[in-house]
Amino acid sequence: MPRALLSVYDKSGIAELAGGLHDLGWELVSSRSTAAAIAEAGLPVTDVADITGVPPILDHRVVTLHPKIHGGLLADPTSATHRADLDEYGIAPFDLVVSNLYPFHLDPSVDLIDIGGPAMTRAAAKNHAFVGIVTSPDQYDAVLVELREHGALSDATRRAFALEAFARTAAYDAAIVEWLQAGETLPRHLVLPLTRTDETLRYGENPHQQGARYRLAGRTSWWDGVAQHGGLALSYLNLYDTEAAWQLAHDLGDRAVCAIIKHANPCGVAVADDLATAYRRALECDERSAFGGIVALNRPIDEATVAAMVAGPQADLVIAPGYAAGTLEALTKKRKNTRLLEAPDPGREALELRQISGGFLVQEAAHFAATRSDWRVVTKAAPTDAQWADAEIAWRVCGHVKSNAIVLVKDGQAVGIGAGQQNRVESGEIAAKKAAGRAAGGACASDAFYPFPDGVEAAAAAGVAVVVQPGRPAGPGSGRDEEIVTRADELGLAMVFTGERHFLH
Repeated sequence: MPRALLSVYDKSGIAELAGGLHDLGWELVSSRSTAAAIAEAGLPVTDVADITGVPPILDHRVVTLHPKIHGGLLADPTSATHRADLDEYGIAPFDLVVSNLYPFHLDPSVDLIDIGGPAMTRAAAKNHAFVGIVTSPDQYDAVLVELREHGALSDATRRAFALEAFARTAAYDAAIVEWLQAGETLPRHLVLPLTRTDETLRYGENPHQQGARYRLAGRTSWWDGVAQHGGLALSYLNLYDTEAAWQLAHDLGDRAVCAIIKHANPCGVAVADDLATAYRRALECDERSAFGGIVALNRPIDEATVAAMVAGPQADLVIAPGYAAGTLEALTKKRKNTRLLEAPDPGREALELRQISGGFLVQEAAHFAATRSDWRVVTKAAPTDAQWADAEIAWRVCGHVKSNAIVLVKDGQAVGIGAGQQNRVESGEIAAKKAAGRAAGGACASDAFYPFPDGVEAAAAAGVAVVVQPGRPAGPGSGRDEEIVTRADELGLAMVFTGERHFLH
């Protein structure tokens, strides 16, 4: 008679599984609470304590940790030595183990660190050539179907279940490691159990590369709440660029925001009182680059915004928190290939990881620590209220632009963005060229300090009234800021030091 050991924390579907096994002629063995659930269903079940001769002890910390249990899990029936040991000690082998673990992630504590469950799961998974290990209620139906059709689980099924079992215990241990290091900014150990999601990406960074999204096992992110309403399947770069766009759209306050991203860099950003205006003004920054870009909007899309978007260039992807009635149909009709995503607010990870050979660089996730109250005016001229508002937007946008970064803003609209150049002056020249005179009276933000006056001169040539920059860090060379400030005074500019650099590579 085949023999199954059932010991689970989550008892969803366990009585139905046990009933199916019983109907197939299986002997059922179980631990105390699971055994009670099976018995309540009117099924015969043998308690583990009746096999070991020892009741649960140490406040239930020791239940299945016994040779008569683990011997039955680890025995190789093809080994004469193993068979002799089973006979000598009166141990019966198991053919199936059903186990899931204490929900440590829901309420981390020493009491929820499961010992017997992972030990039993790993033992059965190690011996998957002979034992099936079932670790999720999602697998129950498949188990019964296969047993009814074939009388046993196939080698392929047992191997696949063993893989899932080891992945689950690895993720479980990773959660414990994380908990034991809680509060450490850069913990000693980062254990990252990643699970590939079911979505199929069209390709990786290039069509000849495969690509996929992975999530931390047992966790979800805002990406898991995304619904795609139209357009082609997503690619690797769609996800990468959309992440940049969605984060920026949620980093500029409560007014209507539109951020247009191309190759992970903003090519248009605007803040307005309504979404359609924000879109039109974001588009004006660099309409040519916006073609085929990612459009992120922080409010549900309405009819006026649809009309503006249909009149604008084709977007590769649009993401918003919602769509008013009829707007999805209108966009799909006019932009059949545009991917239309509906998404929740994005979260932020505590750490950022970047792969290098043989490991990762890890840092605190980018954030704006300094606020306007920490900034200081260093010139004779001070910004007006309108210039302060533009300076704050320019500084925020600048933190989302690849370095070296220069952003020009006027009346809540990015009018020029210079990104990714090897020197700051050229980034400023690119931003000024795109602004084409529209930055007059506005703000210029630089993601790092100006090493020479020529960068400030380029900002003045663009017509801005205020420049916001980190200033040099204290130490040797910091005195050169005086030269920069003096030149700003000569040019009649207001200059603000934030005291905080925002490189983005």
